Amino acid sequence: MNLFRSIVLGSVICSVAQLASGEHSVDASEISTDRLTWWQDAKFGMFIHWGPYSKAGGEWKGDPNHGEWLQFSAKIPLAEYTEFVKGFNPVDFDAAEWVRIAKNAGMKYMVLTTKHHDGFAMFDSPSNEYNIMNWTDFGRDPLKELADACHKEGIRLGVYYSLGRDWHDPDVPTGKGENAGWRSNLLDYPDEASKDFSKYFERKVKPQIRELLTQYGQIDILWFDTPERISAEQSEELHNLIRSLQPQCIINNRIGNGFGDYGTPEQKIPSGKEVKPWETCMTVSSRFWGYNKAVGYRNADDLIRNLIDITSKGGNYLLNVGPTGEGVIPAESVQRLEVMGAWLRENGEAIYECGPTPFGPEVGAYSKTAEKDGKGKPLFIPAWEWRATTKPGKLYIHIFDWKDSIDLPDPGKKVIKAYLLTDSEKTGLKVMQTPDGITVFLPAQEPDPIASVVCLDLED
Repeated sequence: MNLFRSIVLGSVICSVAQLASGEHSVDASEISTDRLTWWQDAKFGMFIHWGPYSKAGGEWKGDPNHGEWLQFSAKIPLAEYTEFVKGFNPVDFDAAEWVRIAKNAGMKYMVLTTKHHDGFAMFDSPSNEYNIMNWTDFGRDPLKELADACHKEGIRLGVYYSLGRDWHDPDVPTGKGENAGWRSNLLDYPDEASKDFSKYFERKVKPQIRELLTQYGQIDILWFDTPERISAEQSEELHNLIRSLQPQCIINNRIGNGFGDYGTPEQKIPSGKEVKPWETCMTVSSRFWGYNKAVGYRNADDLIRNLIDITSKGGNYLLNVGPTGEGVIPAESVQRLEVMGAWLRENGEAIYECGPTPFGPEVGAYSKTAEKDGKGKPLFIPAWEWRATTKPGKLYIHIFDWKDSIDLPDPGKKVIKAYLLTDSEKTGLKVMQTPDGITVFLPAQEPDPIASVVCLDLED
């Protein structure tokens, strides 16, 4: 991370933990700048929710409102679900094609669900027979194929692991107090009080994490989900196990109890700049993480503007696709990713390796009236006129609402030159700078209807 970005990040006072869907915060003592450098420079990655549930396409017995939580949401008994799992046979899965799609979209890393809440391992797991190699006719290890393809193409690889929920195992309690059992498999294992998380932790979690970190070469990210009832001692033990096997592997904060390298707001973008490393995970689909054939998809324009917004606030964007039961990333997702990739090929300089805005008010403001959000807090109203990202000596202005000029706050340095990022000749734009701010006069034609970037070269 360059010095300029470190100074900017260090000057901001805000906590991502409060915005991370109730997950545990990141302990600043656990953050390694060196370990995180590649990830903070990468900005954009692909999340992949894929498993036996994908085969249903979101529909169970005529009800189309299911996704990756199929076993739980459709109230399927374990015996019936495990029989359904046996028919999972993604014959069209092509790891090289997935990597090509991600790379073409401008994504720098991929995170695959290796075990979701249904407890089924999407990799060769010698410690637990409930896995794709033993339980299905597919007979291949998709994680091995994806790891090989990622390593070949220079894409960083991460693995998702559902830590505190596992509907296949009899010893996984969830929630506490009045919420005890709120996400447990109570159909097959109704006695929540008798469940012993430590047995599951020793029998399944630790062996499978060791397998993930020893069977597939370099693993760059361990993306845990749902810490639930894990104790501080167990989080620490798991953290130390990962560090002993792959010291450079970064860990998200859902390992629980304050451990981890970065925060994980889900399906939302924080309102302001953040000090601590963070990553918004969000779906291309309008609703589910896993494949659902009935739902719609987010607009590509919005996805690009989300990426810009997140970068301007110092975060990463982990954008999820839900492949089909056959192993194909839906065409609707691919089309949107292609639009994002085309934009990044023209404007990626203003995203990759960039620091956050030196300003802040341009992202929006809290309502001055009594308006509240769903949690009763003051309502934040985002503005969508422009965003700013930074590099040493450069300020990038991403303009969403194109006009004949744009007014900017004072950046604290003299502007040497302003030009459109897509202009190979770097033709200078007229700039008027005063102690109060800057006005950049823009050409009549906007370079890009989604977001056009003006680059300001600043005096050292």
